[in-house]
Amino acid sequence: MILETPRLILRSWRRSDLKPFAEINADPKVMEFFPSLLTGPQSDALVAKIEHHFQKHRFGVNSVEFKSDGSFIGFVGLNVPSFHSHFTPCVEVGWRLSSGVWGQGLATEGAQAAVSYAREVLCLREIVSFTVPANTRSRRVMEKLGMTHDPRDDFDHPELPPGHPLRRHVLYRLRLS
Repeated sequence: MILETPRLILRSWRRSDLKPFAEINADPKVMEFFPSLLTGPQSDALVAKIEHHFQKHRFGVNSVEFKSDGSFIGFVGLNVPSFHSHFTPCVEVGWRLSSGVWGQGLATEGAQAAVSYAREVLCLREIVSFTVPANTRSRRVMEKLGMTHDPRDDFDHPELPPGHPLRRHVLYRLRLS
């Protein structure tokens, strides 16, 4: 699964992606709305989990690089959440990019390619995306993708304990057919 946009290539993961991905996962700005920063081994384990997801589902979150110079900037793609909630099973679109490239529309550009893949190749009827209410950057990307938010769909993330400040999540949906 290789996708191209005007500025990006969404591709398979390479060993050379591990170090810059670990740096992204250790960046407090990037991980602000996640429970914790990731150590190098935790970041590498996440890549292994992503690769397993590709083997199981034949799609996943792709490594993203700039077309212009091949530099790795994070991931964008599709994922089947492993937790159970009122909206699962489902496919979500998600992204995690280096804070150094924020504000250029890259998450939207990459996510649009993933949404097109979900519609045209996977023939999905719907995709979702979710985050904490305060994550306005990601919420703006969801809205630019045409996703809609219904407060009745908001949920407490089952992988976070009661009382955790990041437990409450907003859910966005996009009908594809």
